[in-house]
Amino acid sequence: MDRRELAGFLRSRRERITPADVGLPAGPRRRTPGLRREEVAQLAYISTEYYTRLEQARGPHPSREVLTGLTRALRLSDAERAHLHDLAGAPPAPPSGPSREVRPSILDLLRRLPHAAALVLSAAYEVIAHNDLAAALLEDFSALPRRERNFLRRTFLDARVGERQWYSRSGMEIFGRTAARHLRAAAARYPDDPEVATLVKDLLAGSAEFARLWAAYDMSVEPAPQKTFRHPLIGPITLNCVVLDITDRDQRVVIYTADPGSPAEEALRLLSVIGTQRMDVPG
Repeated sequence: MDRRELAGFLRSRRERITPADVGLPAGPRRRTPGLRREEVAQLAYISTEYYTRLEQARGPHPSREVLTGLTRALRLSDAERAHLHDLAGAPPAPPSGPSREVRPSILDLLRRLPHAAALVLSAAYEVIAHNDLAAALLEDFSALPRRERNFLRRTFLDARVGERQWYSRSGMEIFGRTAARHLRAAAARYPDDPEVATLVKDLLAGSAEFARLWAAYDMSVEPAPQKTFRHPLIGPITLNCVVLDITDRDQRVVIYTADPGSPAEEALRLLSVIGTQRMDVPG
């Protein structure tokens, strides 16, 4: 534990954050740049005395729980979090399950893609972020209970799967093989995560199609540059598919775009107007 470097690092991170950044009033008599020590302590759920001793390079060895609280309170990036743990002599513990925290820059990317349907998937295929056009193309995942926001559950286990095929038949086969491969790898990385184990169990018990794909042990990589969606209002839409891996979070950004001037581009433009409304339901 490098107490002097840890103290300087905490102080520098505290001074860069404004009260507004964490939802606190500035107050008329604030002389300290950034947050006060007692404010950081409150946000990290530790005592002010304990935090003060850390900044004065005379604190005890902080636990991982304390470091997690400081990471949250000081809004540390992934690199800063790793540095904090190194200074404290406590390397970060490996994650017990797939991360569901989406980096703010990725959320901003989704907002800046108004003409593309984009979503973020966890390692277990949970939809943890999406933009408005993705909601219009697929469905509004934010309106579902968290358990049902899983892309695999909606594809293979939903009671309406027969009437609402997101992909064409060929697209479903490719998607299924890819999903089974990714989920098998996630189950190996997170063997103690109960949600991943339950997801695998439910898919094998509830979907003969997924069970067949799972039993095939197909670990080959099969890119799918295009996918055809069956939208209930617009009809078939063939879109380009780009997948960006966020390796440090074990997440994927999936972006669907249309060729310029194509019928699919016009379909996406219409979907952006329709949104998630159900025009087939009488008002």
